[in-house]
Amino acid sequence: MLLIAKLVALGVVVWFYMTADKLEQPPVKWAVIGLIGYLITWLLVDKTVATTLSAAVGKRSSADFFIDQIPALAGFFAAFLVRRKLISDAAKNQ
Repeated sequence: MLLIAKLVALGVVVWFYMTADKLEQPPVKWAVIGLIGYLITWLLVDKTVATTLSAAVGKRSSADFFIDQIPALAGFFAAFLVRRKLISDAAKNQ
């Protein structure tokens, strides 16, 4: 994983933890769910899209850096959707 992907993963954990704490939900459970959602999406996009695009562009290209960031962006978007679903479920249960 790249440094940016690790920082985004840490940010997702903190984001989910703080949101759950504010909504009086189990914060550790939410943080784990957010991290798992991020990591699964990151892994799938990295192994499919980013690998294919990197092979097409070449390793010495400056575009390769930007292609390597696509999995982190996709993982963040998936975490955003998972967070929305958890917030929605928490609102229904209260």
